[in-house]
Amino acid sequence: MSTPKVVPGDAVAKLDERSVLAAVRSAFTELGSGRAVQPVQIVTPFPDGGDVIVYQAVLPEAGVYALKMSPYLPRSGGPATVTAWTMLVSLETGDPVLLIDAKALTAHRTAATSVLAVDLLAPSDAKRLAVIGAGPLAQAHVRYARQVRAFEQVSVYAPGAVDPAAFTGEITVSDTAASAVADADVVMLCTSAAQPVIDIVGLPPATVVTSISTNAPRAHEIDPAALSALDVYCDYRPAAMAAAGDFVIAADEHGFSVDGVRGDLPGLLDGRDDPPSRSRPVFFRSVGLGIEDAAVALVALGRTS
Repeated sequence: MSTPKVVPGDAVAKLDERSVLAAVRSAFTELGSGRAVQPVQIVTPFPDGGDVIVYQAVLPEAGVYALKMSPYLPRSGGPATVTAWTMLVSLETGDPVLLIDAKALTAHRTAATSVLAVDLLAPSDAKRLAVIGAGPLAQAHVRYARQVRAFEQVSVYAPGAVDPAAFTGEITVSDTAASAVADADVVMLCTSAAQPVIDIVGLPPATVVTSISTNAPRAHEIDPAALSALDVYCDYRPAAMAAAGDFVIAADEHGFSVDGVRGDLPGLLDGRDDPPSRSRPVFFRSVGLGIEDAAVALVALGRTS
């Protein structure tokens, strides 16, 4: 058995955003064509609290099976320990070809997926970006967003301190979430919340809002009851319906179903799904997929799908 290449996290942090965006777009195109295989994520609870989430995927064009595992380990008296590791396995030999500390990889793939959605859903002349959150994921979202639109204004709000120097380009620090999103063309939610952080139904029609998943139980950054008033999109319908906290809550309490999802990334890329109506706010929900991890890992390996 060959020894897999080990890529350190600091090397992943320096990956080129345009290369990652191209790889993630290619992976979703491959999924839309029916070639890539994307199972839903598997969550295994631990007896004493915490869990591990497993993400899988197959990208035949690159000849790899991908496995990412992310343990969540609560600690009494302190923050939980969260790690992530991704492995690529050759479809030809069955041997591992890459092992990577996926903490930085996760920031790349999460931001790239959100921004691919922005590129497909937002008007080409979108000028104003708002970001809720100020940590590494928020910073990555701003870096990636600047690759697809010429944003003239970037407003950032977080409950704690915001360091403008941590962001790419100039930003404006807002006092409240409401003031940050006022008049924004695109709003990117980058928090670990399990409750709404903005009033999405109060936004102007055609505003594009992206939202991510975290380890918070039933994580959601908008009111699940609002989904019926939005043009709803997601990264991949089967995965989002199974794992997105707001989708699950809306299904349980408000009659939401997959029929309420206007489109996903594979469908948008191959033209099966309709673009936004521009008559309502647009909501894009990602849950994290193995093909995203595989795409970024391939960039780190120096290969593409």
